Amino acid sequence: MFSSFWRSIDRFSVQHFKCVISELQKVKVVNEHNREYVVDLLQSIVEIVTYGDRQDPLIFECFMEHQVLADFVRILKTNENSKIDAPLLQYLSIMIQNMDSEQAIYYCFSNGYINNIISHPYKFDGGDLASYYVSFLRAISGKINGDTLCLLVKVHGDAVVSFPLYTEALRFAYHEEKMIQTAIRSLVLNIYNVSDDMVYQFILTPPVSEYFSDLVHRLRDLCFCLDTILYDKGEIEIQKRKNGLILQSDKIVDELYYFKDILSVGKPRLTKLVTENLLNGLVFPALFSLLVSKDNDESGLSAVTSLYIVSRLLQIVGGRSIVNNVACVILYHFLNLNATVRSEGNAIDDHDDVKPFAKCLSEIERIICYAPELNGAESITGNYLGAHWEDFMSGFRTDEICSKRRGILEFVFSEDCRLWLASIFLLLILAESKDLDCSLCPIIGLYGTGDVMMQTNSSSTSKPADGSIFTRFMPEIVNALLKVLGFQQSLSSMMLWHVGWCLLRLLSLNREGLNSDNLLLFTFPLADFI
Repeated sequence: MFSSFWRSIDRFSVQHFKCVISELQKVKVVNEHNREYVVDLLQSIVEIVTYGDRQDPLIFECFMEHQVLADFVRILKTNENSKIDAPLLQYLSIMIQNMDSEQAIYYCFSNGYINNIISHPYKFDGGDLASYYVSFLRAISGKINGDTLCLLVKVHGDAVVSFPLYTEALRFAYHEEKMIQTAIRSLVLNIYNVSDDMVYQFILTPPVSEYFSDLVHRLRDLCFCLDTILYDKGEIEIQKRKNGLILQSDKIVDELYYFKDILSVGKPRLTKLVTENLLNGLVFPALFSLLVSKDNDESGLSAVTSLYIVSRLLQIVGGRSIVNNVACVILYHFLNLNATVRSEGNAIDDHDDVKPFAKCLSEIERIICYAPELNGAESITGNYLGAHWEDFMSGFRTDEICSKRRGILEFVFSEDCRLWLASIFLLLILAESKDLDCSLCPIIGLYGTGDVMMQTNSSSTSKPADGSIFTRFMPEIVNALLKVLGFQQSLSSMMLWHVGWCLLRLLSLNREGLNSDNLLLFTFPLADFI
């Protein structure tokens, strides 16, 4: 009898909806005895609201009139270990994701109900609750825009003092589950893309802004893990070590792409803070320990890992600020060397590509501070650079400055093929970067590899300087690469591929091509092939 009565009522009618709401409001406490009943009520409400949002405006008016979201908050607070949290968050996520009308979204985000649900003290005990919670947060972030974002922040005067969606999401930024990490990063990028100046002031002010320094520290930890696997002295099988290196490298690349996504938002203040953290927390420490420290200590990365990390950073993240800061640091010794040669009496006209060292230092300061991508924001602050610059300069003794085998050149001519290949690879990446400052291009050489020619109309920088790295040392570099291809058959195929790539890039821009000494490397007796 009763079943036939309920079947006669349209479950998507306003009348039925009011009945369901009335039943939910009668629930005073949720425990394990009535949990299933409450879950069914929540499911019915979400299904009817989702239908009403698209088909029947009267249903959503009823939803607002009876303040059903307030009952959702009440259900959470009267929960007695019934584990109602997960299904409630799941159904709320479904409802928000399927809302199309601006009125519905605006109402749900107003009155503080959503913020109360976000800020509720959930007990994340390792079950599925964290996944449902993060899905709920991401559903909200998918509906925010410039008009609705203000409904989710608490403002005092002219400043945002609370933003639960963002701050609670960051608690899961380093969750052990990869899917949760990915969801949080998607949420964060949604927020960055729609935030206004007031919200950015909150995001970029400590302690909230510590998220960016934590990201860099996490990246640096991954770099140390990579370094540890690379130089592990234990008896690890070659294949296991190789798999470990690939896995760790993939993690580092993922982090770098996330940094690129953040910088691609294009907000000057955000770009400035993230770039500063990358430079001061990763790039400068790696390069300074690489170029100055003579003995590797336990606190620094190895030379091979440092060169690899910086190269990948330039390839994936790039940007004028990062590219030119890296270039200025690794080319410092070469600038110093050229300046010393000038001071010994070499007559060079004032219009020569290689400038006096005092001007070079001034030019370095200008390049480091100039960051057009900031679009009016303050210049990049190199805290690490400023604090360690004197140590960096004093790291080159007078006799070392006069040597052609110091700084980055020390690795270009290293007996370790991994070191010189990594250093040449880094120089090639810089040479091909369209973001490299036109005053630094002649120092590396290899014009025509990228878009650097478009950066200047000066005829003095339209060709490589005679003192540039690749022009001066091209025969030696090419010869070293050819020796590896000709005699180092024990190297992996990927290593040989990179050697071939570097050789191809260099020969395509070397007018002289291969000389007779180079060709002799490939003149083998016939017996060697039998």
